[in-house]
Parts: sequence; C-alpha cells; structure tokens
Amino acid sequence: MNFAFQKTARSLTLVMSLSAGFLGACASMASAPASVADGVLTGPNGMTLYTFDKDTAGSGKSACNGPCATNWPPLMAADSDKAAGDYSVITRDDGKKQWALKGKPLYYWAKDSKPGDKTGDGFNKVWQVAKP
Repeated sequence: MNFAFQKTARSLTLVMSLSAGFLGACASMASAPASVADGVLTGPNGMTLYTFDKDTAGSGKSACNGPCATNWPPLMAADSDKAAGDYSVITRDDGKKQWALKGKPLYYWAKDSKPGDKTGDGFNKVWQVAKP
C-alpha cells in the first residue's frame, strides 16, 4: 500500500468516526423525554406529567419515594439518557434514574386513566401539572 493511500484511509476513518459520534450525540439530544399537549407536558405514553412542590429544584433528588412513588410514578430515564436543554436526569433513592425539567423531577399520577386527564393537578395543594 502506498503512503498517500494509507494517509487518505486514516483520514477517512477519522472523519467517519467523528461524524458517527456527533450524530449519536445529536440523536440523544433531539429526543426530549416529554411533549406538550394542551399546554402541559406529557410523557412518551401521552399521559400528563406533574411536579411536586416538596422537590427542591436543582437538588438532584426526589422527595417522592416508596408509597408516594406508587401513586406518583416517576418519569424514568434510562442509564444511557443524558441531560439536554432544560431536561436533566437525577438519581432516585433506589438508584434508578428519573427525568427532571429545570431541576424539578417529573411524575405521572396513577389515577389519570387516559391521555389528557389532569386529575392530579392541585392534589393536596402540592402537585401541579408540569408546564413547558
């Protein structure tokens, strides 16, 4: 193999590797964990998302664990999910990952039965629909 061909092949391999890494990073950032419907955030399943007033924005923690998380299931994140824009990933007390918006963890309400339900809004004066 001649030197010019080897150099071109190495350059092409480097460009392809960098391009694949860049595209992979863009793909993970492009897929936000929530959408907007009727002015509120919804999870990938179309169900309304909520925030909890007892969560401290930016603390990286959820104040809703155990029985609370049974009624208010967290919007779970995969271990490979990365923060993007206003979305971040926190680690729950059980070690699992959860999505947060502007530092506030996001939850579903177990009693919402179909997309568009917002029956948890204002619950106990500490649960609010999540807004973009």
